Amino acid sequence: MHADGTISIRMNGEHRRVRDGLTLAELVTELGMAADGVIVERNLEMVPRSTLATVAVQDGDELEMAPSVP
Repeated sequence: MHADGTISIRMNGEHRRVRDGLTLAELVTELGMAADGVIVERNLEMVPRSTLATVAVQDGDELEMAPSVP
């Protein structure tokens, strides 16, 4: 964790710093996406939508997010 209370992640190939303790659902919301309309991969593993609100983003996570196809 950095002194300002953030952690470093890589999302869709780009470096980002986000608030420590953020859940995947909160991150999705901050990005203007709907949790029920997004696919999330964390460290090469798919994350079930039903767990997005309980999975905390960790320092060093590599995330891929994309809108799901109907």
